[in-house]
Amino acid sequence: MKSISLFSGAGGMDIGIRNAGFNVLAEIEFDEHCAATLQAAVERDNTKTKVIHADIKTINPSVLMSEIGLEAGELDLLFGGPPCQSFSLAGKQLGLCDKRGPLLFEIIRFAEIVQPKVILLEQVKGLLSSKGENNRRGEVFETFLTKLENIGYTPKWRVIMAADFGIPQLRERLFVVATRGRNGFQFPERTHAPVEECGGLFALEPYVGIGTAINGLGKPSPKVRGQTVYDCEDSHVDVTPERDRERIAQVPEGSYLAAQVHLGEELCRGLTPKDTTKYLRLHRGRPSNTLRCGEIFFHPTENRYLTPRECMRIHGYPDDYYLKGPIRSRTGTVRNLDQHRQIANSVPPPLARILGTQIERYLNEQDL
Repeated sequence: MKSISLFSGAGGMDIGIRNAGFNVLAEIEFDEHCAATLQAAVERDNTKTKVIHADIKTINPSVLMSEIGLEAGELDLLFGGPPCQSFSLAGKQLGLCDKRGPLLFEIIRFAEIVQPKVILLEQVKGLLSSKGENNRRGEVFETFLTKLENIGYTPKWRVIMAADFGIPQLRERLFVVATRGRNGFQFPERTHAPVEECGGLFALEPYVGIGTAINGLGKPSPKVRGQTVYDCEDSHVDVTPERDRERIAQVPEGSYLAAQVHLGEELCRGLTPKDTTKYLRLHRGRPSNTLRCGEIFFHPTENRYLTPRECMRIHGYPDDYYLKGPIRSRTGTVRNLDQHRQIANSVPPPLARILGTQIERYLNEQDL
């Protein structure tokens, strides 16, 4: 089955869609480091996917279709996750007033011309309450759904917790699946739950802890002081400053620094009781908090931040998938996305595979 990926990022959703049996004909990505990650994967796997490093607003869908030999209506799946910062509950929630907000509607511009059989969108759940021009909660999402319906698609949506499907991360994201005409698509039912919910009539597996995911990686390589780009394929690199090691050493597994009220101001300086994710040490037996762009969580037993490779394990990336671009130190800055943020911005590949498999099943049923 044929698909096109928009806002491809580091390729997390693309990995899962491919594993569900789809051929990804093209990937469009604006960030240069993410585009390099995508290109490296194409060259390694010889997938012949066309990687387009460009601003999506400059891409003419008709020209792209001609370049990849596609006619309107032939594409099985158009998928992507537009930048979420405009709608994130953790951000300023500027919605369409943020220059990234209107990018949400690029997937509709493409769909109107390409006419895919199915559209798959991933977004933060904050989109559900984002205000529009009339300052009304939910207006942006309502407008998005109306625009889908106006071009002949029927949408369904659900907020999905990644941990409910065996991914060791408490990550909630909104997924929209829209089909041409009547929508008979069914979202998958969860397979995992908190341990206290696993003894009921319907057998569910307990949530997976991060200890299972990061086990066996060994000691990470040290970050070289002053070196932004680390030419290390496995991305297992420790970026922890010495002062941060001293502070996290006082935090027990599964807790955070602001909760250690017995410590002095010297260690807890600048933190408030609300800072539950800053200096958070994860617990081996529990799923991770949502991986985020602005923060890196600490290893459950070692006094250091998680490495990009450990974050990739938590997210469900395969070990033979390599990120390109810088591994930023905790006190430094880099142009465009560093490796930790490439992962945090992406869809967990196993979750994308589960959704892709459901979409493939739906499409096959339409052909019977």
